[in-house]
Amino acid sequence: MQVLGKVRDDGNDNDIDLSSSKVNKRKVFLSRVKRKLLKHIWILRGALFLGIVALFCLIIFLFSNLIKRTKLPYYSSLIKNFVFVPRNVVKEIEGRTNILILGKGGNGHEAPDLTDTILLLSLDRNSRKITIISLPRDIWISPLRTKLNSLYYWGNKKEVGGGVILAKSSVEEILGQHVHYAVVLDFSGFKEIIDALGGIEVDVENSFTDEKYPIPGKESDLCGGDPEYKCRYETVSFKKGKQFMDGETALKFARSRNAEGDEGTDFARQKRQQKIVEAIKDKILDKNIILSPRKLLQLKNVFFSAFETDITESEGVILARMIFDARNNTETFVIPENLLENPPKSSKYDNLYVFIPKRGNWSEVQNWVKCLLKGGSCSN
Repeated sequence: MQVLGKVRDDGNDNDIDLSSSKVNKRKVFLSRVKRKLLKHIWILRGALFLGIVALFCLIIFLFSNLIKRTKLPYYSSLIKNFVFVPRNVVKEIEGRTNILILGKGGNGHEAPDLTDTILLLSLDRNSRKITIISLPRDIWISPLRTKLNSLYYWGNKKEVGGGVILAKSSVEEILGQHVHYAVVLDFSGFKEIIDALGGIEVDVENSFTDEKYPIPGKESDLCGGDPEYKCRYETVSFKKGKQFMDGETALKFARSRNAEGDEGTDFARQKRQQKIVEAIKDKILDKNIILSPRKLLQLKNVFFSAFETDITESEGVILARMIFDARNNTETFVIPENLLENPPKSSKYDNLYVFIPKRGNWSEVQNWVKCLLKGGSCSN
């Protein structure tokens, strides 16, 4: 019994010795590995660091490419200009920026490059006030022997962009104010802008009917021998009071010039054009438009297809913000008739219907403009 028990005990001891040997070998192996790893831990840490840096660089590379493709820096710069309105981007003199607005007939009209709408928009960024002055299209420009509304046409005949340059310089001579920028609007684009806005509301000051509103494209129609060429015209009528207008209706309201009575004068037409410009401004600055990315994108596309301007996009967003800030402080004026003279048609004026300064020069008009911009009482 003792022998058997001893044999069993010896066997158990051998099992224990074998197990302990395996454990010890494993510990020795792990210890050696650990020592080797610790010996080269700086390599592992360096590899890990480089891996993280490489991953970070890859993310930055991919993100920067995305930014470049989406022009995010460019648009973020425009947004920054709109929010903070820096002073060193937009041209100005003593805080005032003047913009000449020209409206031309465009394609489908007998004289597509005549600018029958001529407005100076003067923006005072200190007082946040907008002053709009209309100039009669028939002002005679003696040195060039032509009317004000044809300067854009003749300037472009000389050189590309010459129309804007010539119109700006002539308006400066008439009004005595530096013109920083110009915007030329094609009337077909004018309609598209109003339609893109969903129409505008206009307060019609006086009822009138124009039986000779020209139909685009019919200028040379012989009308089957009709001596009065009635087929070239249509009748348009407007009732006094507030009216909702789409682009086509607003264009007819602004361009009508053959109504009976006072509304058939060039001065009345200038006032109606100012009403349209104000109505467009009010609609653009309506929260339903200005807070709608879809509408703004649509308007941007229409504007760029319809406009010719020397205003950059960076300047444009700042001017838009300045106009937005001054939206409730706007005044409109027409050069007083008593400062102008309508001389009889003669060869001196190429037998045209024209306006000239009453005193022989533009000093009275310039003094009137200075008075307006200073906010004084400027009756003449």
